[in-house]
Amino acid sequence: MTLGFVRPARIDDVVEITRVQLTTWRVAYRRLLPKHILDQLDEDWITRRWREAIAQPPSPRHRVLVAVEQRESPEAGPESSYVVGFVASGPADDTALAPDEDHTALDKALKDTAAITDLLVEPRWGRRGHGSRLLAASVDLWRTDGFTTALAWTFADDRVTSRFLESSGWAPDGVSRSLDVDDLLVPQIRWHVSIETAEEPAVTAT
Repeated sequence: MTLGFVRPARIDDVVEITRVQLTTWRVAYRRLLPKHILDQLDEDWITRRWREAIAQPPSPRHRVLVAVEQRESPEAGPESSYVVGFVASGPADDTALAPDEDHTALDKALKDTAAITDLLVEPRWGRRGHGSRLLAASVDLWRTDGFTTALAWTFADDRVTSRFLESSGWAPDGVSRSLDVDDLLVPQIRWHVSIETAEEPAVTAT
């Protein structure tokens, strides 16, 4: 029997979170980003970043959650469990904005807005409900934290994540930007959702 669930990330999850991020980027984004950039991702820097995010979050509303798949044996009890994905979010800041937006004017508008900075499920564990559970758990916590709206950026050509967000009630808000990746401009689009009306994601989503 297999059980999937979401829990807050712990320090001892850092290595697995880093592995999931590196693997997912190198598999899912291999047609979106230059191969040499993906090959040169700094594993030590990413590991330090996640250790700080979990051990010393900037605020109580900054959270890292992990998706776990646990396989159980009726005779022996829990056999093994795997961190298969994660989501990081917190209060929206300037990184949630496009370069041409008026950051000063939007400061007040963002005070009740959550922003997803990372939402990844390792491809080999896809379509088992892990992404849906991560997003549903995040929405519950955002409501508890008093957020009314949430934002997320995706690569414009990332069809899998776009379909997943759309199926969960999110929609593009018309804002876009481009990331300069080694002189290659990679377009992104921004998604938004009202937390009061956010739908439960389909359990078969990523």
